[in-house]
Amino acid sequence: MNVLNRLKNKLCIPETADLSLDDPALTAKRREVIQNKGFLHRIYTEWYGLLSVSVPSGPGEVLEVGSGGGFMREFIPDLITSDVFPNHGVDMVMDACCQWPFDENQLKAVLMVDVLHHLPVARTFFREAEVAVRSNGVIAMVEPWVTPWSHFIYSRLHHEPFMPLTQEWTFPAKGPLSGADSALPWKIFYRDRRLFEKEFLKWDIATIQPFMPFSYLLSGGVSLRSFFPERLYGLVRQVEKWSGLEHRLAMFAYIVLRRK
Repeated sequence: MNVLNRLKNKLCIPETADLSLDDPALTAKRREVIQNKGFLHRIYTEWYGLLSVSVPSGPGEVLEVGSGGGFMREFIPDLITSDVFPNHGVDMVMDACCQWPFDENQLKAVLMVDVLHHLPVARTFFREAEVAVRSNGVIAMVEPWVTPWSHFIYSRLHHEPFMPLTQEWTFPAKGPLSGADSALPWKIFYRDRRLFEKEFLKWDIATIQPFMPFSYLLSGGVSLRSFFPERLYGLVRQVEKWSGLEHRLAMFAYIVLRRK
């Protein structure tokens, strides 16, 4: 076992260390982790704030895909929450890569955090959303992003598969959380942007905002102990923004697609 693996084992949160990624019990434990780790909770608060602002006014419902252990309903009270398995606070069990249980134009927004890169057939997701989301509605998400810095982190220190060199937008379907390609959002919306725009004529890529090169690492995420206390969150975010490196070293991106 190398030094990095030994360090990760020492820093693991004991309550989640022995649970499978695809065990619903892990999602419940991660809900507690997010609520109890102040620095991490601030990150999710910032993400949810971005996503809630993207929701257009007017008719239609708002769906969160992959609600997991999050708390987006605190920002959007009438939110429809969903996940691939039953769990506390989930209104609907649905697979986003299968036929959606919504009428045409029923939704005005589909929101998600760290979900797209877990969808083994992303094209099906976009086609289903194309039907369910009304004109001028949105898909808004926060997803992993590829930069030289994040490439190092995702390829060496992260447990999820990371495949920036593969041409496909698909990957082998495993469990709902263990199956992944952290490079998928970058491949679809940056590397293969022209292909996406050609295939999905009803979607405009309205926003791609790379951000947060260090914050999530310092929080320890949902698996490791936090390195920084909550009171330093604002300072860390200011340093990231003022350094001028946020875009070039980003680990995540805020992405908004608008339905024509």
